[in-house]
Amino acid sequence: MNVTDRDLVVPEVITLIPSLRGYARALTRNPVDADDLVQETLTKALGSIDGFQPGTKLRAWLFTIMRNTFYNNSVKRRRENTGAEDCVSGEVSVPATQETTLLHNEVMRAIDKLPENFREMLILVVMLGERYEDAAVICNCAVGTVKSRVNRARQMVIDMVGHEPVLPVGSARRPAQQVPRSA
Repeated sequence: MNVTDRDLVVPEVITLIPSLRGYARALTRNPVDADDLVQETLTKALGSIDGFQPGTKLRAWLFTIMRNTFYNNSVKRRRENTGAEDCVSGEVSVPATQETTLLHNEVMRAIDKLPENFREMLILVVMLGERYEDAAVICNCAVGTVKSRVNRARQMVIDMVGHEPVLPVGSARRPAQQVPRSA
């Protein structure tokens, strides 16, 4: 990659930081760890920017670096026990009172209980809006695998919650209009 290509890529990396933060939060489930993961991802990406192939998808390249970094860090953390899981400072001391918040929390708890490969696909495609094809590149699997995992993850969440999530007032989808059949 030459200097002019590098000068074009770096501003694009900056515009992708919000998406990286969203994906990092979904992976780590902790805002502090998410920020650390984003920083580590950007450091690795900018340090090896010459490895980026111009004409390919920068977003998928960055998400792949983040995903690999997350999994490498997860392996390292399994060997270390910091005791953060027992800490009560992260627990909510006052329960939520609004119905929407309760529903959101219920759905998020269900998503957190999903097996990692299903949760990751659901977050990438449904929450972050990645196309199936891009999620397949990021996760290094077939598009059919992505579609299958997203579908199964959705069904698992519905089964855990006990009903399909209700849309907030004002955003309800209109039922498809029936077209009369000609006799």
